[in-house]
Amino acid sequence: MWVRWVPLGLLLAVLLSGGRGSEWASEFPRAPPHIIFILVDDQGFRDVGYHGSEIKTPTLDRLAAQGVKLENYYVQPLCSPSRSQLMTGRYQIHTGLQHSIIRATQPNCLPLDHVTLPQKLKQAGYSTHMVGKWHLGFYKRGCLPTRRGFDSFFGSLLGSGDYYSHYKCEGPGICGYDLHRGEDAAWDQDRGLYSTLMYTQKAVGILADHNPRQPLFLYLAYQAVHSPLQVPARYLERYKGIVNPNRRKYAAMVSCLDEAVHNLTLALKRYRYYDNTVIVYSSDNGGQPLVGGSNWPLRGSKATLWEGGIRAVGFVHSPLLANKGTKCRSLVHITDWFPTLVSLGEGTLDEDLDLDGYDVWETISEGLPSPRQDILHNIDPVYVKAKNGSWKAGHGLWNTAVQAALRVGHWKLLTGVPGYSDWVPPQTFSTQRLSLRWHNERVRWDRGKSLWLFNITSDPYERVDLSQRYPQVVKKMLTRLVQFNKTAVPVRYPAKDLRSNPQYNGGVWGPWYKEEKTEDTYKHLFSNHLSSRGE
Repeated sequence: MWVRWVPLGLLLAVLLSGGRGSEWASEFPRAPPHIIFILVDDQGFRDVGYHGSEIKTPTLDRLAAQGVKLENYYVQPLCSPSRSQLMTGRYQIHTGLQHSIIRATQPNCLPLDHVTLPQKLKQAGYSTHMVGKWHLGFYKRGCLPTRRGFDSFFGSLLGSGDYYSHYKCEGPGICGYDLHRGEDAAWDQDRGLYSTLMYTQKAVGILADHNPRQPLFLYLAYQAVHSPLQVPARYLERYKGIVNPNRRKYAAMVSCLDEAVHNLTLALKRYRYYDNTVIVYSSDNGGQPLVGGSNWPLRGSKATLWEGGIRAVGFVHSPLLANKGTKCRSLVHITDWFPTLVSLGEGTLDEDLDLDGYDVWETISEGLPSPRQDILHNIDPVYVKAKNGSWKAGHGLWNTAVQAALRVGHWKLLTGVPGYSDWVPPQTFSTQRLSLRWHNERVRWDRGKSLWLFNITSDPYERVDLSQRYPQVVKKMLTRLVQFNKTAVPVRYPAKDLRSNPQYNGGVWGPWYKEEKTEDTYKHLFSNHLSSRGE
């Protein structure tokens, strides 16, 4: 449901119109809402106050409590896959990005033949701006954010880097600068500021310069709280009681992020956006316990298909919500934001987009049943194969050596090697290495398996495998997995390209693939480089 905004003068005219209010109201155009999408990096499921964390997140707790908490919300287990599905509304198997992430040295990016969320909102009359981490490829200029629908871009192109210097190394001698404004290095904008603070300042600046009467889409993709664990010292003070150094730094990073969201919210109110704004908050994947994150009591971690890798912190906050202060327990997936936000923005959803996402606004805002009944978490034919996987284990329908995961209703099926599978409580009081901690539950009984079935509604922690008890459910889900696999496109995961080295690009990570240059030109560059090194 919508709350219509009209100028005060027009509202008074309606009241004085002698009972013709509804007739007048129908003539007032509905103002499309401003959309603020905050995507954070590697925040664990537990790492927010309202999930029981020792980390203090008063802003996130308040915004979520006044909005709608998404408590059955899923993303992908890694950075690039989640971002690609947000931008396109399509599963990884339909973009070719079903394996791993887009590496800085790979000639790869979000396929250019896929329409993006900012492109659709731009068509609907939105001003579109991005601040933060892209991580969807940049090997040629057509892959850059400003070529994929954003009017402006300020941020990083890679998956991680130093929070202050904005440098990143991908190996010995392969290092470069990664802070960009538009399509160029942002040397002149760099004051060595911590990226969480810097990105917030840039976002507030966009709000200050934009006309709030024109619909705005702001995609704020924080680098935090991805490693390396770096944070201004003042945020560490409040966590002196946390003995584990990684957890202490991580907690401080989350608090800094919480303060940043507070400052952004204040700016939305100061510049008169707030009353007609939808704020979406989401992590891109689960937390990484090895560097301070926690998904407890969920199983697994980032980069796995267990719940700890894909069940995310998420909420929607907006004055436009019909049912505020509620929890949404219906299935919601990161692909759903594409159709949901385009519809909110009164854009068009063409049939040829062939989306995997659903419009879930009424589910979130009004509590109506979700149109989504299943989620393909992924099928990765390239990932390491399960040694004991076989067609026989897959009832002749599926080779269980292949990594895959599917959710249908209450049921979740996994095959292959899902990834690190332990349950790791928050590492607050321990200074020992993860492998030596007594309270790290090691999984012994899973060895030799290549197929699991769980009822996630009754067993969200994935402790009771039901695959032997319900073989008919397994067969039905394997059949559904086969149907999805028939629609998959080939995996895009090219080999490393030596031309990506920043030393060939002025010390900056940026596009290197230039069709007008011949291979002979690059061979000449490489031969000179090798000669200078005495190779």
